[in-house]
Amino acid sequence: QVQVVESGGGLVQAGGSLRLSCAASGTIFSINSMGWYRQAPGKQRELVAAITSGGSTNVADSVKGRFTISRDNAKNTVYLQMNSLKPEDTAVYYCNVETWYRTYWGQGTQVTVSS
Repeated sequence: QVQVVESGGGLVQAGGSLRLSCAASGTIFSINSMGWYRQAPGKQRELVAAITSGGSTNVADSVKGRFTISRDNAKNTVYLQMNSLKPEDTAVYYCNVETWYRTYWGQGTQVTVSS
């Protein structure tokens, strides 16, 4: 049984910061990448940032320079430091864990940025 659990969402004013964490636990092998997606009301889920086990990152243009993704391979944990938040960053943020045999998703954590 694999669990993917996010934490760190909440309500913040524009210009503020939040740090999301996601931990994968249970019987899980060979994680290739971990990352964050988000989905705003009425919109499709989109990639925010992802990081491979080797440390290569893929970051959406809309958050470059404001969000930083990092990972602790030993703990199967990924972090998303979000700075200079904007109202358009408001969404449910989902953690994504990619292995060679399947993809796991967390339950999502709400991030709300007020103007």
